[in-house]
Amino acid sequence: MATDTEPHRALRHSLLEDAQALILGTALCALGVQLLTADGLVTGQTAGLGVLLSYVTDWSFGLWFFLLNLPFYVLGWLRMGPVFVAKTVIAVTLVSVISALLPQALAIESLSPWVASALAGAVIGMGLIVIFRHGASLGGIGILALWVQERFGVQAGWVQLGFDALLFAGAALVLDPWLVAASLLGAVIVNLIIAVNHRRDRYIGR
Repeated sequence: MATDTEPHRALRHSLLEDAQALILGTALCALGVQLLTADGLVTGQTAGLGVLLSYVTDWSFGLWFFLLNLPFYVLGWLRMGPVFVAKTVIAVTLVSVISALLPQALAIESLSPWVASALAGAVIGMGLIVIFRHGASLGGIGILALWVQERFGVQAGWVQLGFDALLFAGAALVLDPWLVAASLLGAVIVNLIIAVNHRRDRYIGR
């Protein structure tokens, strides 16, 4: 019988477990994006860049999100392995598709920007945790952040927070400052959830 001093052996997730987790995690993230875009808000990371670009161009968030992630798959393949990249491609594609279909089934007519931002931050943060725990990410800065965490021990949430600071500085140039301020609340919630819950020393098996 294993004792508290013996290392715990990580059990691999089955294909069914990975499938349900990726569907759940990406659905939560797509819901968060809809909460944000219903009020003209943005979020952080690659998804936030996709949202911002969708506001200033004729292309949809789903298309931007899919395209922005393509260059990062190379880093993911080299640093995290083909299985990680395959799962990440699936996750990114699911978010792109679900975010395009969800507004047809769920209409958000009235929601306070601050409430929308907080709720979006919570559901996106939890969606990302589910995705991370099953060996995937939503690509882009998420891949870079996870690699930095694995390589240098810097928590992924803090890496993403630095990127978010630059993203929000750019958003302030094209969006209403009040909406940018409200959006910042959601981004902080996302990164705090990741920083607290995605830690090698507490939750991640070695």
